[in-house]
Amino acid sequence: MGKKKLVEWLNANKSTYEELALRIWERPEPAYEEAFASKLQRETLEAAGFRINSGIGGVPTAFVAEYGSGSPVLGILGEYDALPGLSQKVSAVREAIIPGGPGHGCGHNLLGTAGVEAVIGLKQRLDDEGLSGTIRYYGCPAEEVLSGKTFMARAGIFDDVDAALTWHPGSSNTTWSIPTSALTSIEFFFKGRAAHAGVAPHLGRSALDAVELANIGANYLREHVPEGSRIHYTITNGGEAPNIVPDQASVWYFLRGVNREHVDELLERLIKITQGAAMMTETSVSWKIKAGAYDLNINETLNRLLANQQHEAGALDFSAEDQQLAADLAATLDESLEQSARKRQQELGLQADELLPTGFYDYKPSVKTTGGGSTDVGDVSWITPVGQITTTCAPLGVQVHTWQATAAFGSQIGLKGMHHAAKLLALAAYELLTDGGHGVDAARTEFLQSTQGKPYVPAIPQDVQAPVLV
Repeated sequence: MGKKKLVEWLNANKSTYEELALRIWERPEPAYEEAFASKLQRETLEAAGFRINSGIGGVPTAFVAEYGSGSPVLGILGEYDALPGLSQKVSAVREAIIPGGPGHGCGHNLLGTAGVEAVIGLKQRLDDEGLSGTIRYYGCPAEEVLSGKTFMARAGIFDDVDAALTWHPGSSNTTWSIPTSALTSIEFFFKGRAAHAGVAPHLGRSALDAVELANIGANYLREHVPEGSRIHYTITNGGEAPNIVPDQASVWYFLRGVNREHVDELLERLIKITQGAAMMTETSVSWKIKAGAYDLNINETLNRLLANQQHEAGALDFSAEDQQLAADLAATLDESLEQSARKRQQELGLQADELLPTGFYDYKPSVKTTGGGSTDVGDVSWITPVGQITTTCAPLGVQVHTWQATAAFGSQIGLKGMHHAAKLLALAAYELLTDGGHGVDAARTEFLQSTQGKPYVPAIPQDVQAPVLV
């Protein structure tokens, strides 16, 4: 009866959260600049009776909203940052709202709002049934630069959580069964000596030469790294003009690997390469770690719990208009993405023309693998058990971090997928609150087996602060 009433409340109030998600979509803000989205969610939760703790980990846009008391303590993770350069109208034609502006190409306008919807729905059940337990919504900034939750984790804000649930907008309804890569984001700064490149080049010591030699060394390193390694970089400062020997230059690296230890080893080797480059060019080098995310520690107990709520949640229902937009967006994809979509359809056992899957598919890879991407959800998953799903918010073949994704995540397709996720999250959390502790105990047992007693140690050094505007 409690689950039925929970779904009824969520269905009756979904328009409130659709409006909230659209307001955030219409005003996208990049990492650490999410003042509007964070404030909007805080005000919504405070009006619903939640206690708000803001500025977590020294980040003004990070917050925790809490309701209830006692055990279990359950968290739902939310995000709301956008991506640069992905401004786009709800259209299958590439047309930015603001040319060059940010856009919600990863669907975080939906991701966070579903969490807000879920915890406010749960709050009604706590009040009506007099349930014991604490529910929290974690407003997490800057996932796109893979450090928001890390600064929050370093502050200890997840340490007393018994279990956490989250989701991500996707193109099918599935459990998240593939671990993500651990990552270190690091920028190297070289200093040399300026000189006239034509008149007195011998007097210069080129910081740009050092950057390029470091990149050459990193590219040779690729042959001698473990499986699952990823090394990518961009030059962030290459000098001012061709006729000046650059006295300053910098390069920004992402290092990925199957686990935290793997990435830490890559980092040690890359630092040695940059030091060698500095020695060869008679320059100096320093560095700053910008982010350090863990690999995602999968908790199948919580994943199954989320998947098992599909029947109480009800099926997704997409209109003819939704299907047409999906078809139009799919028509803009290149051949490789079409092939990816077809492969995904085969994996899930879908019909060839099913662009918007409505059923829930408990997909697991046929071989053990690690995804090439990274997320700071990984940090939380090494502190407490985390369950994660995706729901259909975009047509098959549409990848996140694209303009097509921005269009889908601002449409009814995205909003329907968001509401479905909110129901799954709320129903799973309700079960954890009312099953006498069995679900939390089972998730914790699996967590202890997978972590093998390994403590969580933040990969961002204590002296590194979040890049926020004070």
